[in-house]
Amino acid sequence: MQTIEMNKKAVSLLEEWDPFQVGKKAYEMEIADVVSELQRLDHPTDLAKRIREIYEHSYEMWIPIENCMQISYKLIAIKYEAKCIV
Repeated sequence: MQTIEMNKKAVSLLEEWDPFQVGKKAYEMEIADVVSELQRLDHPTDLAKRIREIYEHSYEMWIPIENCMQISYKLIAIKYEAKCIV
């Protein structure tokens, strides 16, 4: 899987995730930031912390780290699949 395909899958997954119940199209900036972080980070905990920071910065609302960990594991799985690490 190429990086472009990985990014598309990550975007699709993040579009389905609606942590603040404001609608799927409300997170375009946050999704772009998270996909950028996915390129850089390899550990689910590190990615989960960044996801939480990104979304909290935009919405000034707290997300439980457990919720961020769930999406983080899914994103890391997409990344590993793309890099054929699994």
